[in-house]
Amino acid sequence: MKEFVERRQGSFYLIGSRVPLAHIVRQFQNGEPPEAIRMHYPTLSLEQVYGAITFYLGKKEEVEKDIVEREREEEEFTRSHPWPPELKEKLERARQEMPSREG
Repeated sequence: MKEFVERRQGSFYLIGSRVPLAHIVRQFQNGEPPEAIRMHYPTLSLEQVYGAITFYLGKKEEVEKDIVEREREEEEFTRSHPWPPELKEKLERARQEMPSREG
């Protein structure tokens, strides 16, 4: 059986890519079909996306635990590394100056 997921740097990733399994799983949990998920990651094949979902479904408890830990680490990093205020202001100004996309 072909492998699609590996443990790397303490987390699950799709083999041959930098895509964390957590990203694929969250989109799948949000109801996105594999074909739509694949469109977010042009370097992945549809087979890899299906393989990642199959891996998740087969090891759901282990993957869920990994995702919770990954999200906790990301939140901790965000709290300990806040955006510089001047960058936040610059981004907000740019957002306000952007033309509306509503037609």
